[in-house]
Amino acid sequence: MARPKKTRLCEGIVCGKAFKPTRLPMSELKQVDLYYDEVEALRLCDLEGLTQEQAGKQMGVSRGTVQRILTTARKKMASAIVNGEALILTDSGQ
Repeated sequence: MARPKKTRLCEGIVCGKAFKPTRLPMSELKQVDLYYDEVEALRLCDLEGLTQEQAGKQMGVSRGTVQRILTTARKKMASAIVNGEALILTDSGQ
């Protein structure tokens, strides 16, 4: 049995937002969920310039967890940009 996920401390409200290629209806696009904790890790490390250790302390998780979250989030973002997919920001990943 897997260990339950720790509650991750996140700031701001991003749920319900979507980013998609222009001139294409959402119904024609593959939708990729970018979870709230992934957005928070990206914000802290890539936008605010915090180290993974600092971000982990702020989010209430380990540095290794932040690293895994960032890896997943960056892969999703790269796929959406390169393959023309819609990014849907949602909180159901925790």
